[in-house]
Amino acid sequence: MMPLINAQNIEIRHGATRAVFGVTLAIQAGEIVTIVGPNGSGKSTLLRALIGALAPSKGTITRAPNLRVGYVPQKLHIDPTLPMTVRRFLNLPVRVSVAKMRTALARTGVDASEKRQLSALSGGQLQRVLLARAILNDPQILVLDEATQGLDQPASAAFYRLIETLRDDIGCAVLMVSHELHVVMSATDRVICLNGHICCEGTPDVVTATAAYRDLFGTGTGGALALYRHDHDHGHDHDHDLKHDHPHEAAN
Repeated sequence: MMPLINAQNIEIRHGATRAVFGVTLAIQAGEIVTIVGPNGSGKSTLLRALIGALAPSKGTITRAPNLRVGYVPQKLHIDPTLPMTVRRFLNLPVRVSVAKMRTALARTGVDASEKRQLSALSGGQLQRVLLARAILNDPQILVLDEATQGLDQPASAAFYRLIETLRDDIGCAVLMVSHELHVVMSATDRVICLNGHICCEGTPDVVTATAAYRDLFGTGTGGALALYRHDHDHGHDHDHDLKHDHPHEAAN
Protein backbone atom coordinates (compact mmCIF):
# COMPACT_ATOMS: atom_id res chain seq x y z
CA MET A 1 0.00 0.00 0.00
CA MET A 2 1.31 3.44 -0.89
CA PRO A 3 2.22 5.45 2.23
CA LEU A 4 0.33 8.66 2.91
CA ILE A 5 3.68 10.38 3.46
CA ASN A 6 7.10 9.02 2.49
CA ALA A 7 10.35 10.80 3.38
CA GLN A 8 13.67 9.57 1.99
CA ASN A 9 16.98 10.65 3.52
CA ILE A 10 15.87 14.21 4.18
CA GLU A 11 17.94 16.99 5.68
CA ILE A 12 16.59 20.32 6.92
CA ARG A 13 18.82 23.26 7.78
CA HIS A 14 18.32 26.44 9.75
CA GLY A 15 21.06 28.53 8.18
CA ALA A 16 24.32 26.66 8.74
CA THR A 17 22.83 24.35 11.37
CA ARG A 18 21.41 20.95 10.51
CA ALA A 19 18.14 20.61 12.39
CA VAL A 20 17.21 17.24 10.85
CA PHE A 21 19.44 14.90 8.86
CA GLY A 22 19.36 11.42 7.35
CA VAL A 23 15.67 10.90 8.13
CA THR A 24 13.79 8.19 6.26
CA LEU A 25 10.25 7.29 7.33
CA ALA A 26 6.80 6.46 6.01
CA ILE A 27 3.33 7.04 7.47
CA GLN A 28 0.76 4.41 6.53
CA ALA A 29 -3.01 4.81 6.44
CA GLY A 30 -4.73 4.30 9.77
CA GLU A 31 -1.69 4.15 12.04
CA ILE A 32 -0.85 6.39 15.00
CA VAL A 33 2.77 7.53 14.92
CA THR A 34 4.35 9.61 17.68
CA ILE A 35 7.61 11.52 17.22
CA VAL A 36 9.40 12.04 20.52
CA GLY A 37 12.65 13.69 21.47
CA PRO A 38 14.23 16.31 23.71
CA ASN A 39 13.87 20.05 23.19
CA GLY A 40 15.79 21.16 20.13
CA SER A 41 15.71 17.71 18.54
CA GLY A 42 13.97 18.93 15.37
CA LYS A 43 10.53 17.40 16.02
CA SER A 44 8.40 20.37 14.94
CA THR A 45 10.75 21.11 12.06
CA LEU A 46 10.35 17.57 10.76
CA LEU A 47 6.58 17.72 11.18
CA ARG A 48 6.34 20.94 9.16
CA ALA A 49 8.41 19.41 6.37
CA LEU A 50 6.30 16.25 6.25
CA ILE A 51 3.09 18.24 5.70
CA GLY A 52 4.66 20.54 3.11
CA ALA A 53 5.03 23.72 5.16
CA LEU A 54 8.82 23.57 4.93
CA ALA A 55 11.03 22.32 2.11
CA PRO A 56 13.89 19.95 2.95
CA SER A 57 17.43 20.96 2.01
CA LYS A 58 18.16 17.44 0.78
CA GLY A 59 16.19 14.28 0.13
CA THR A 60 12.63 13.81 -1.04
CA ILE A 61 9.18 13.85 0.53
CA THR A 62 6.24 12.42 -1.38
CA ARG A 63 2.59 12.51 -0.34
CA ALA A 64 -0.43 10.60 -1.57
CA PRO A 65 -2.26 12.51 -4.33
CA ASN A 66 -4.70 15.11 -2.97
CA LEU A 67 -3.81 14.14 0.58
CA ARG A 68 -6.25 15.66 3.08
CA VAL A 69 -4.41 16.86 6.18
CA GLY A 70 -6.01 18.05 9.41
CA TYR A 71 -3.59 20.09 11.54
CA VAL A 72 -3.76 20.94 15.25
CA PRO A 73 -1.11 23.48 16.38
CA GLN A 74 0.54 23.69 19.80
CA LYS A 75 -1.80 26.47 20.77
CA LEU A 76 -3.69 29.41 19.32
CA HIS A 77 -3.18 32.81 20.90
CA ILE A 78 -6.49 34.68 21.00
CA ASP A 79 -6.68 38.42 21.64
CA PRO A 80 -9.25 38.67 24.45
CA THR A 81 -10.63 41.82 22.84
CA LEU A 82 -11.32 40.06 19.53
CA PRO A 83 -14.99 39.11 19.14
CA MET A 84 -14.89 35.65 17.59
CA THR A 85 -17.35 32.89 18.33
CA VAL A 86 -16.53 29.23 17.85
CA ARG A 87 -19.08 29.08 15.04
CA ARG A 88 -17.47 32.00 13.21
CA PHE A 89 -13.99 30.53 13.73
CA LEU A 90 -14.97 27.20 12.19
CA ASN A 91 -16.34 29.02 9.14
CA LEU A 92 -12.99 30.63 8.35
CA PRO A 93 -11.69 30.77 5.70
CA VAL A 94 -14.38 28.64 4.01
CA ARG A 95 -17.95 28.39 5.22
CA VAL A 96 -19.09 24.90 6.22
CA SER A 97 -22.60 23.60 6.73
CA VAL A 98 -24.13 23.89 10.19
CA ALA A 99 -24.61 20.13 10.26
CA LYS A 100 -20.94 19.45 9.48
CA MET A 101 -19.77 21.97 12.06
CA ARG A 102 -22.01 20.54 14.78
CA THR A 103 -20.93 17.00 13.97
CA ALA A 104 -17.27 17.99 14.37
CA LEU A 105 -17.93 19.76 17.68
CA ALA A 106 -19.92 16.79 18.98
CA ARG A 107 -17.17 14.37 17.99
CA THR A 108 -14.63 16.38 19.98
CA GLY A 109 -16.87 16.84 23.01
CA VAL A 110 -17.47 20.60 22.80
CA ASP A 111 -20.87 20.69 21.10
CA ALA A 112 -22.14 23.23 23.67
CA SER A 113 -19.48 25.78 22.69
CA GLU A 114 -20.84 26.79 19.28
CA LYS A 115 -21.95 30.30 20.34
CA ARG A 116 -19.21 30.94 22.90
CA GLN A 117 -16.34 33.37 22.40
CA LEU A 118 -13.00 31.72 21.69
CA SER A 119 -11.36 33.92 24.31
CA ALA A 120 -13.75 32.55 26.97
CA LEU A 121 -12.79 28.89 26.44
CA SER A 122 -10.48 26.99 28.75
CA GLY A 123 -7.24 25.63 27.35
CA GLY A 124 -8.70 22.14 27.00
CA GLN A 125 -11.87 23.41 25.35
CA LEU A 126 -9.89 25.49 22.88
CA GLN A 127 -7.74 22.51 21.88
CA ARG A 128 -10.89 20.48 21.26
CA VAL A 129 -12.27 23.29 19.08
CA LEU A 130 -8.99 23.30 17.13
CA LEU A 131 -9.34 19.55 16.77
CA ALA A 132 -12.92 19.98 15.52
CA ARG A 133 -11.63 22.41 12.91
CA ALA A 134 -8.96 19.90 11.86
CA ILE A 135 -11.51 17.14 11.17
CA LEU A 136 -13.95 19.29 9.19
CA ASN A 137 -12.47 18.13 5.88
CA ASP A 138 -12.49 14.41 6.82
CA PRO A 139 -8.68 14.20 6.86
CA GLN A 140 -6.74 11.14 5.77
CA ILE A 141 -4.08 12.12 8.29
CA LEU A 142 -4.45 14.15 11.48
CA VAL A 143 -1.27 16.01 12.48
CA LEU A 144 -0.76 17.33 16.01
CA ASP A 145 2.22 19.43 17.12
CA GLU A 146 2.45 19.25 20.94
CA ALA A 147 -1.31 19.74 20.97
CA THR A 148 -1.63 19.15 24.73
CA GLN A 149 1.04 21.63 25.79
CA GLY A 150 -0.23 23.52 28.81
CA LEU A 151 -2.89 20.95 29.72
CA ASP A 152 -2.69 19.01 32.97
CA GLN A 153 -2.19 15.25 32.87
CA PRO A 154 -5.86 14.20 33.16
CA ALA A 155 -6.82 16.63 30.38
CA SER A 156 -3.92 15.39 28.24
CA ALA A 157 -4.90 11.77 28.78
CA ALA A 158 -8.52 12.52 27.86
CA PHE A 159 -7.38 14.38 24.73
CA TYR A 160 -5.29 11.45 23.55
CA ARG A 161 -8.11 8.99 24.20
CA LEU A 162 -10.24 11.25 22.01
CA ILE A 163 -7.58 11.12 19.26
CA GLU A 164 -7.66 7.33 19.37
CA THR A 165 -11.46 7.34 19.11
CA LEU A 166 -11.35 9.74 16.15
CA ARG A 167 -8.80 7.54 14.40
CA ASP A 168 -11.18 4.61 14.73
CA ASP A 169 -14.27 6.62 13.70
CA ILE A 170 -12.77 8.54 10.79
CA GLY A 171 -10.25 5.95 9.69
CA CYS A 172 -7.45 8.51 9.47
CA ALA A 173 -3.80 8.15 10.32
CA VAL A 174 -2.42 10.23 13.19
CA LEU A 175 1.02 11.83 13.29
CA MET A 176 1.88 13.65 16.49
CA VAL A 177 4.82 15.28 18.19
CA SER A 178 4.88 14.91 21.95
CA HIS A 179 7.07 14.85 25.03
CA GLU A 180 4.34 13.24 27.17
CA LEU A 181 5.49 9.66 26.72
CA HIS A 182 3.65 8.34 29.75
CA VAL A 183 0.34 9.54 28.27
CA VAL A 184 0.87 8.93 24.57
CA MET A 185 2.29 5.45 24.56
CA SER A 186 -0.96 3.59 25.22
CA ALA A 187 -2.52 4.90 22.00
CA THR A 188 0.53 4.77 19.75
CA ASP A 189 1.20 2.10 17.13
CA ARG A 190 4.73 3.28 16.38
CA VAL A 191 7.17 5.63 18.09
CA ILE A 192 9.94 7.49 16.29
CA CYS A 193 12.67 8.81 18.57
CA LEU A 194 14.36 11.88 17.09
CA ASN A 195 17.49 13.75 18.08
CA GLY A 196 18.33 15.43 14.79
CA HIS A 197 18.30 11.99 13.19
CA ILE A 198 16.15 8.95 13.95
CA CYS A 199 17.78 7.20 16.89
CA CYS A 200 15.26 4.38 17.10
CA GLU A 201 11.72 3.49 16.20
CA GLY A 202 9.34 0.66 16.95
CA THR A 203 6.18 -0.47 18.63
CA PRO A 204 5.60 0.58 22.25
CA ASP A 205 5.93 -2.88 23.79
CA VAL A 206 7.29 -1.68 27.12
CA VAL A 207 5.23 0.77 29.19
CA THR A 208 7.57 1.34 32.09
CA ALA A 209 11.29 2.27 32.15
CA THR A 210 11.33 5.59 33.95
CA ALA A 211 15.15 5.40 33.88
CA ALA A 212 15.10 5.23 30.08
CA TYR A 213 12.89 8.31 29.99
CA ARG A 214 15.50 10.20 32.05
CA ASP A 215 18.29 8.93 29.84
CA LEU A 216 16.53 10.20 26.72
CA PHE A 217 15.39 13.60 27.94
CA GLY A 218 17.96 14.38 30.62
CA THR A 219 15.20 15.06 33.12
CA GLY A 220 14.14 13.79 36.51
CA THR A 221 10.50 13.79 35.44
CA GLY A 222 8.94 10.35 35.62
CA GLY A 223 7.18 8.65 32.77
CA ALA A 224 7.06 5.46 30.77
CA LEU A 225 9.21 5.14 27.68
CA ALA A 226 7.77 2.40 25.50
CA LEU A 227 10.98 1.74 23.57
CA TYR A 228 14.17 -0.16 24.15
CA ARG A 229 16.76 1.85 26.05
CA HIS A 230 19.44 3.81 24.24
CA ASP A 231 21.86 6.47 25.34
CA HIS A 232 22.35 8.73 22.30
CA ASP A 233 26.03 7.76 22.02
CA HIS A 234 25.59 5.95 18.71
CA GLY A 235 24.26 6.25 15.20
CA HIS A 236 21.94 4.05 13.14
CA ASP A 237 21.69 3.00 9.57
CA HIS A 238 18.26 2.95 7.95
CA ASP A 239 17.56 -0.50 9.43
CA HIS A 240 18.31 0.95 12.90
CA ASP A 241 21.32 -1.26 13.58
CA LEU A 242 24.01 0.21 15.81
CA LYS A 243 27.05 1.64 14.09
CA HIS A 244 29.81 4.18 14.76
CA ASP A 245 29.52 7.18 17.08
CA HIS A 246 28.88 10.60 15.64
CA PRO A 247 27.91 14.00 17.07
CA HIS A 248 24.34 15.29 17.04
CA GLU A 249 23.49 18.59 15.39
CA ALA A 250 20.00 19.82 16.19
CA ALA A 251 17.98 22.98 16.45
CA ASN A 252 14.45 23.91 17.45
